[in-house]
Parts: sequence; structure tokens; C-alpha cells
Amino acid sequence: MKKIGINNKRNMKIGLLGGSFNPAHKGHLYISKIALRQLNLNEIWWIITPQNPLKSSTTYITYNKRIKLAENLIKGNKIRINPVENNQNNYYTANTLNIIAKKYSAAKFIWLMGADNLTQLNKWYRWKYIFNIMPIAVFDRENYSYSTFNSISGKRYFSKLYRTKSSESIFKKKLPSWTFLHIKKNPLSSSKIRKYSF
Repeated sequence: MKKIGINNKRNMKIGLLGGSFNPAHKGHLYISKIALRQLNLNEIWWIITPQNPLKSSTTYITYNKRIKLAENLIKGNKIRINPVENNQNNYYTANTLNIIAKKYSAAKFIWLMGADNLTQLNKWYRWKYIFNIMPIAVFDRENYSYSTFNSISGKRYFSKLYRTKSSESIFKKKLPSWTFLHIKKNPLSSSKIRKYSF
């Protein structure tokens, strides 16, 4: 795994994509590539959590195997794996983003998430705080467009939705700020892959 330096991150724009990656698949790669292009990012960091607090551990592939599968998938792309949640023994996104933002304060970060996650964001630990750490980019997912904006978090922060074709300029907006990216849907999911491959 490549080590992530600190000094060379000055003024870089970095997308953070977190999750179980159980396992990582081409859908994760797909939205990462879109984020790199549409948000004009320098790179993406995948934050693979050892344990999602809202999911059962009984369906998990081992952490080391998930890391290995992800490393094989991202070869040749501007994507790195950040083991912060494993190193800090911390599984809460709010804490993770706070740690990264402070450690790499010279860089500009944006949290990347699927629309399905935004619909249940209110169940996350300190979910309102997440909106005030860094901007958020939400990717449309099949059957979630309507429920995204009618979710608790979608309604609460609807006035902070940044609507523009130039999504990269969201880095200049005052927090909280988020954008919704309408993309061609990718039907892949980790649960489907586990069902037929593991």
C-alpha cells in the first residue's frame, strides 16, 4: 500500500470515498473516475472501514482481503487507500473526516457518497457535524433520486445544495455545502457480488 505523504498535499483537491468495500468493485471505481473528472480532483482516497457501525460483521470478508482486492482494482488510477480507520481503531465517519482534515490541513477535501447513504445519514454518528467538516458530493443511485431530497438530511440541508455545472467550484463555498451529481447509474453492489462470488 502506498504511503500518503503530508508535505506534497498542499493545495491538492482530494475526494474521500468511504465504506466497507466488501468487496471493492467496478462501481466504486466508476464513481471515483467521475469524481476525478467532474470535481477536477487530483486524487481519490478510499477509506476502507474495518467495521461499519450500522452493519453486521457476519457478512464481512476479512479486512486484509478487502484491502488486497481494492489495491488490485485501483492499479493505474489516481486512487489511494487510506487506512486511517484501521490505524485509529475508529469506525465513525465524523471522527475520520476530522482526523484527515486536521492532519492534511494544506489540502482541500470533499466527501463522496452515494444517494442511498444520504437517505440514512441521519442515523450516522454526529451526522450534522459531517456537513461542517468539508463539502459533500452525492452521486445519484438507482431508485434513490426522489428519496434523497425527501430524506431527513436532504430536507435539512436543501438550502445548502450547490446547483451548478461547475461542481469543482464547491470548494469555494462556505460550509455546509453539498452537490448532487446526476450520473448514469451503475447497478453493481457489494452485496450482489458477495452472493455470487464469496
